[in-house]
This record gives sequence, structure tokens and C-alpha cells, in this order.
Amino acid sequence: MKKTDKKTNVRYLMLVFMGVAMLVNFIDRATLSVAAPVMSKELNFNAADMGWAFSAFGWAYMIFQIPGGILLDKFGSRLVYGLAMIVWSVFTFLQGGVYLFPSVFVALFILRFLMGMAEAPATPASSRLSVQWFPDRERGFATSIYQTAPYVALGVFTPVLSWVISIYSWHYVFYSAGLLGIVFGAFWLMFVRDPLKHKSINTQELDYIRHGGGIPELGSAERKSQQKVSWRQVKSMCSNRMMIGVYIGQFCLTSITWFFFTWFPTYLYQEKGLSIIKVGLVAAIPAIAGFVGGIIGGMLSDYLLRKGYSLTFSRKLPIVSGMLLSCSIIVANYTQSIPVVIFVMSLAFFAKGFSNLGWCVLSDTSPKEVLGLAGGIFNTFGNVAGILTPLVIGFIIQATGSFDWAIIYVGSMGIVGVISYLFIVGKLQRMTLGPASEVSVSKTAVHN
Repeated sequence: MKKTDKKTNVRYLMLVFMGVAMLVNFIDRATLSVAAPVMSKELNFNAADMGWAFSAFGWAYMIFQIPGGILLDKFGSRLVYGLAMIVWSVFTFLQGGVYLFPSVFVALFILRFLMGMAEAPATPASSRLSVQWFPDRERGFATSIYQTAPYVALGVFTPVLSWVISIYSWHYVFYSAGLLGIVFGAFWLMFVRDPLKHKSINTQELDYIRHGGGIPELGSAERKSQQKVSWRQVKSMCSNRMMIGVYIGQFCLTSITWFFFTWFPTYLYQEKGLSIIKVGLVAAIPAIAGFVGGIIGGMLSDYLLRKGYSLTFSRKLPIVSGMLLSCSIIVANYTQSIPVVIFVMSLAFFAKGFSNLGWCVLSDTSPKEVLGLAGGIFNTFGNVAGILTPLVIGFIIQATGSFDWAIIYVGSMGIVGVISYLFIVGKLQRMTLGPASEVSVSKTAVHN
């Protein structure tokens, strides 16, 4: 531990690692989507084949959330996240050579499934690290940094990966993304540490984190020995009214996200008649708006907390107002003007980013002893939407021949999320593990 009088700021270096790690995560997820048009043609995959290949990741990612959370609580975010990054990146790299396997489709499906399994601990690990490294009044900003990675991946790296295909071939999309993840995973393991084990942090920064509501001791051997967690306690946590409301809210937010990550380019191409080139450019605009919204929402929440407002008000204001504003996406059904459609979609994605504080709320409220497991459960509920949303929208389009009701479905998610946070979640408070059969709400949680 570093001995200086002035408070160090090592936590911001850790935040850079968290942000880049999440960016690598979503770049790897995007590889198949970018390569699919050329890849499917060369390998003679039909639409149904590609649908199964896309779904392989989502099913594995959802199924392994809870096991991933258990690993995080047992071995810590640094080790689990770093190894997971290298493993999923290897699976990404191998997808570039699926044509070498006897059954190309089976190989692709299995590799995508294994990739989703390996990526499962990623976001819960970031949430857990944010609790270790950041006080409450900075956690909204920290969360917004690693949670805006999908927007950067969608808005910046999709065109980059498309350029790689045009210059080389679809194989190199997987090769380049896979190598990037392997190299960064090695850097992660070399430089990322828990607060109590980092050589550059000093006592002043540790005290600043601890007194502000952070938990730098999380994952230490001493802390692990203090509390054994029973499945009855986990069941009690999941059935808590506040957590149920948070789970519903995350499902709604993820539903909006997956519309933009799956059907939005097709919507622009089929419903609005844009060319493929224009679709690529236009699709980046809402992503940029979502990135800006995410940063502003996180900073506003932390600002309100520093000004003395309650944790409940500081977190709920951006979430509720953002979800409500995301309903503006329905306006796209009533105009044929492309600029208006782009504006409305960008406004909706900005609002989605602005309200994207679910992981921050989870970090603020989950029992300290099971943050990894709590994150896995939370992400499981959220990613049910990652499977349902593309399917529901597909069924709607097939039944009606139009995106109109699909857009209404996406917009309605904002309303459901608002209702959940206003009438189900209630007051945000840290939950604590009580006796072996129950979980209770902390009476001493800070900033409530």
C-alpha cells in the first residue's frame, strides 16, 4: 500500500479497465451480427440457421448467470473476469475457422454457446468491482462508464468491423476481436487488483471509499469467514418486493436495448426504405445518443446524492424520467420523415441510456455478502428480455406485416418500467443477511 498524505485516485484507473473490458465484451458479441450477411452466404446458412446461431449466445448467457455469480463471490472479480475474458475471446477467435469443422453449423452453434457461457460473469463482475472501488456518491458515474460500452460497440466498432470485412473477409472479424480480448485479458490479470491488495492505493483513498459506502474489504478472507449464505436467504432476497420491482425494471430496459441491437437495422431497411449503406450510418446515431444519455444520467444521480438528496430520489429520478421519455419511440409510427424517425429513435435511446442505472441500484441495495450472486440473478431476469424481445417482435411482424405494433411493444416497456419503480420498488435500502432463513433491510444503510 502506498504511503502518501494526499489521497490517491487508483479507482479511476480501475474504472478504465472496467470500461475497456466491457467494450471488448460487446465487440465480441457483435462479431456474428456484422459478419452474418457475408458469412451466411458463403457457408449456405439460411435465415433459420442464423436465428439458431444468434440464440445460442443468449440462452447460454442467461443460464450461466447464477453459476457465474457464485464463482465471483467465491474467487473474486479480478480472477474470474480476467480468465473469462481470455476464454470467451478464444471462442470468438475460433469462430473465424468454423469452415474447418466437419459440421460448420454445429461448430458455430457450440462456439457461440460456449462464448455466452464464458461472458456470463462479465457485468456482475463490473457491478461487484464498482462496490469495492467506489463510494455511493461516485457509483452512478462509474456504472454509467461500463454500462455505455454497448453504445460504443454499436456506434463505433460496427462500422470498423464492417470495414475489416470489406478489406479482408468475414474470418478476420473473429480473428481480430478474439486477439484483442486475449491480449486485454492478460493485461487485466496483470494490473487489476482488489483495493486492499493494490500497491498504489493509500489509506486516504481506502478510507474515502469505505466511509462513502463502498466496501473495499469485499472478497477478503476475513469477510468471507464472517457469513455463510444459505439458499433460503437467497430465496428471501429474490422474493423481496424491492428486488422484484428492480428485476421488472431491468427486464424493461433490456427489452428496449435488444430492439436496437437486433431489429433496428431491419426496421430502417424494410420499413423506412433506407439503403444498406445508409442503415449502417443511421444506426450509429441513436447509439451515440444512448452513450451521451448514459453518462449524463449517471452524473446527475451522483450529483443529487452529493447535494444531500436521498438514495431513493437520486437513483429513481433519472430511471423514471428516462423510461418515461423512452416511450417517445411510438411517435415513429406516425411519420414518414426519415429525419424525424432518426430524431425520435435517438431520443428514445438517449432516454434509455439516461435511465440505465439498474446495476447501480443493485450495487446499492444487494446484501454485501452475495453481490456476485445477486448480480447473476439480476442479469438473468434482464436477459430474459434478450431472448424474448427479438422473438416477440419477429412474431408481430410476421402476423401483421408491419413494425407498428412492434414499436408499440417496445414503447410500452418504458411504461411498465415506470410503474415498477414508482409502485413496486419503494424506498431503496441496503439489504442484509439475517438468520439463515431470511434477508432483511438494513436500518443503517447510508444516504437513504
